[in-house]
Amino acid sequence: MRDPLIPHSRPSLGPAEVEAVAAVLRSGQVAQGPEVAAFEAEVAARMGLRGGAAVSSGTAALHLALLALKVGRGDAVLIPSYTCAALLQAVRLAGAEPVLADVNPESGNLDPAAARRARTPRCRVLVPVHSFGWPADVEALRDLGLPIIEDCAQALGATAAGRPVGSRGEAAVCSFYATKVIAAGEGGMVLSDRPELLAVARDLRAYDEAPDPRLRFNYKMTDIQAALGRAQLGRLDDLLARRAAIAATYRKALAEAPVALPPEVPGRIYHRFVVRVPGGVEGQLDAFARRGIGCRRPVHTPLHRLLGR
Repeated sequence: MRDPLIPHSRPSLGPAEVEAVAAVLRSGQVAQGPEVAAFEAEVAARMGLRGGAAVSSGTAALHLALLALKVGRGDAVLIPSYTCAALLQAVRLAGAEPVLADVNPESGNLDPAAARRARTPRCRVLVPVHSFGWPADVEALRDLGLPIIEDCAQALGATAAGRPVGSRGEAAVCSFYATKVIAAGEGGMVLSDRPELLAVARDLRAYDEAPDPRLRFNYKMTDIQAALGRAQLGRLDDLLARRAAIAATYRKALAEAPVALPPEVPGRIYHRFVVRVPGGVEGQLDAFARRGIGCRRPVHTPLHRLLGR
């Protein structure tokens, strides 16, 4: 099949990003360095948190956040079923068992009642995802009494009750993959107000010059990625406004169509514009493809199907 004339995802890159990356290349400091440290501080400030630890991917960020909360073999982690496989892989990397709970079909976010039913005695941590830019109900999920890692991979810049998403849990994780709101190609970050959690993440992301033989990883971010991310972060409000304007265009065009549009929720951003259609979606996807328009399912394979449940 030919490439779509209108791609499903495309980063918004311009002169600021080009110059930021070029400056790093001219400096000769391309590995983890001052750009990474600055990026950590700037993302943390945007999210209202004390600090961050930049890593190579969102999956790596969640892996380290779980380890920082002492999740390991014999433990379980409560996660939504309707989400990408990164959560499943991070839980497995930590040596834990994934416990799946259903989501609210309207928001795509973890349903607190379903999470309560799914919880087992071995659950040590809860990971709600702010799906498609819609803030999850973290306050209701807090009633479960579990430490929370907020997955903000799709919601950087969103707010809930006047506070940035990611600021209510023990930790938050972000992704800077090419399809995310801030696109650095690859990259992720652990963020928290708890210095001891950040210290663990920073210790475990690199094994060079380690003081002991503890298992560590090569999860470092480069200054090239960080510089690109910083340039994107400096444009974040404009990028989000552009997405909101596109969403408004979709709403107007689809106002009379027999589909369910995403509700206009205060504080949300539009990482994705998810439309629910009656019946199966395969015919709809094929129709878009024939017209050269990129269109996808919001989640490729829900985790319960991936696990054969």
